[in-house]
Amino acid sequence: HDLERAKKLAARADVVIENFLPGTMDRMGLGYEAVARDNRSVVYASITGFGSGGGAELGGYDFVVQAIGGLMHITGDPDGDPAKVGVAVVDVLTGKDATIGILAALRRRDADGTGARLEVSLLSSLQGALANQAAAHLGAGVEPTRLGNVHPSIAPYELLRCADGPLAVACGNDRQFAKLVDALGRPGLADDERFLTNSLRVAHRAELRGVLEHELTGDTASAWQAILSAAGVPTGEVGDIGAGLDYAERLGLDPTIEVYDSRGASHGRQVRHPVRWQGAGFEPPALAPPRLDEHGDAVRAWLDGA
Repeated sequence: HDLERAKKLAARADVVIENFLPGTMDRMGLGYEAVARDNRSVVYASITGFGSGGGAELGGYDFVVQAIGGLMHITGDPDGDPAKVGVAVVDVLTGKDATIGILAALRRRDADGTGARLEVSLLSSLQGALANQAAAHLGAGVEPTRLGNVHPSIAPYELLRCADGPLAVACGNDRQFAKLVDALGRPGLADDERFLTNSLRVAHRAELRGVLEHELTGDTASAWQAILSAAGVPTGEVGDIGAGLDYAERLGLDPTIEVYDSRGASHGRQVRHPVRWQGAGFEPPALAPPRLDEHGDAVRAWLDGA
């Protein structure tokens, strides 16, 4: 009986999203062809690990995809083991890619009434996010490797030691580098023939790091972050998640929000959605994730015509 309700729900839905192994929805009578017969304008999105072709039977797990897709190969210390990212970043990227595709399909449906069938895979989303690293491989035949916390083509763009811990310093151009060395009391480094341009700084990265850390170890990371930020140098002390949320709060970003269930009971605080809506009536409601079957009675009544 619940399967029949699921079919009825799919027949009335604007969007159907599923992430079973390919073929599972077809066996239940809920595949795209079956749904589209009764719902020609449906936007039907399938999320898989490795697509519906040769990888259809492969289980999609973020950790495995990070390994296979190359992300683990370029993450971690040069002399250490490959490392995964600290969160299930491929799962997150794939969800965002699916959302982009669904919204684009809905926009087209608004224009011509046409539905769509979409597929997004964990592996494809990861590879789509490899950015400059994939471009270097495809365009220049370069095989990126693990570099720890340094950037492959920018310097200084890494963690540098201070008196009590590391500081992230990112100088994306010569102007920022000049501001950095001036704030460190070493303005002459901007005219040093080893460090005149970014490409020279990359070539002499080890020497540059030694000179910069000689100055930075004279004070704490927190102190240097204040000094360098005031000078216009992008810097950041390495902190935990709580410290990051506190920093965002001080910047006025309101990073968390209290959420409530459908009965108005508080479920504590969660991270706010990154998109900030401007204008009255656009801010989404602060609802907690629903409990199992929390809205079941209302959905069943709607499907049964009440």
